[in-house]
Amino acid sequence: MSMHARFAQKIEEYHENRTVVPSADMHLHLVNFLQTTEGIKQLLKAMTQGNIHKAVVFGLPVKKKWESFEPLKPSYYLDDDSRCYYWVGTDELVAHGYNRLSLHEQNRLAPCLCGFNPTDMACIEYIEYMFDKYPFWKGIGEILCRHDDLTNLILDETARVNHAALKKVFEFGAKKKIPVCVHQNSTSVGLPGQYEYLHELRDVLDRHSDTTLVWAHCGASRRVYHREYYRMVSGLLKEYPHLYVDLSWVVYEDIICLPRGGKQEPLIPRQEWVEEVVLPYQERVMLGSDLCGKFELEGRTMARYNGLLAALPEEARKKVAGLNAEKLWF
Repeated sequence: MSMHARFAQKIEEYHENRTVVPSADMHLHLVNFLQTTEGIKQLLKAMTQGNIHKAVVFGLPVKKKWESFEPLKPSYYLDDDSRCYYWVGTDELVAHGYNRLSLHEQNRLAPCLCGFNPTDMACIEYIEYMFDKYPFWKGIGEILCRHDDLTNLILDETARVNHAALKKVFEFGAKKKIPVCVHQNSTSVGLPGQYEYLHELRDVLDRHSDTTLVWAHCGASRRVYHREYYRMVSGLLKEYPHLYVDLSWVVYEDIICLPRGGKQEPLIPRQEWVEEVVLPYQERVMLGSDLCGKFELEGRTMARYNGLLAALPEEARKKVAGLNAEKLWF
């Protein structure tokens, strides 16, 4: 069983299928790493069933190569040892699906542009062209910078959030007044507690104070962990008012929540995350599924957050569940 399949199996164990309040999924990929999808109509259907009224939708900026020597077609970047490469066609897939929707359906989605090489000094030219071709883009991202094993599988220069090629991208985001979402690990998997790459994020936050930056998964990833990770996240949110975070993917279950007592037990967030991160910065914390191309588990994936939402006062609950995402993208 692949690592991606194991994550899906874990989601299937949850018994809740709907969020306790109407929610917005601010981190969702229309396609998988082979750039295939169940389709945008299926996504909307799954959202309705899961009590999710709006979603921020990305493509995936890299494509997994199916090598001739691999007997099984991969669907996830960790399925085999073949490499990934940057693929601009992902944005056309998002645009094609979005343009086929009714106005009412389009109003439920915020499409974002991501199909560019973040180490290419000319990537801003592609971004400007695509914003001119399709004026409906609501943001930029998810830009894949430092990303555990994926970094080592990409056939190109190592991407990092403070790469010179991204300077004009962040300036573009500020000029257009749109958010920029980045995946930038806080550290390497070999040094999980040392925040090896945090200075790169700080560099961008210091130099681009006019850009709204959304830090995907709070900088966490597989095998990236620190016992007091919440202190770092809280400190950054306090220091940089233009920084937002999402609690999607593995950070929620692996770092934020207590271990479940059994398969039918809900996920309960650790008190320090509620008191030190979510409540003080309730206007800059958001939720996402991080699903890729398949949407059957959309409701269950977002319902993981019910334990957190139930622990929040009503006003904070509404902000974290959806209002914050609506403010940035809708």
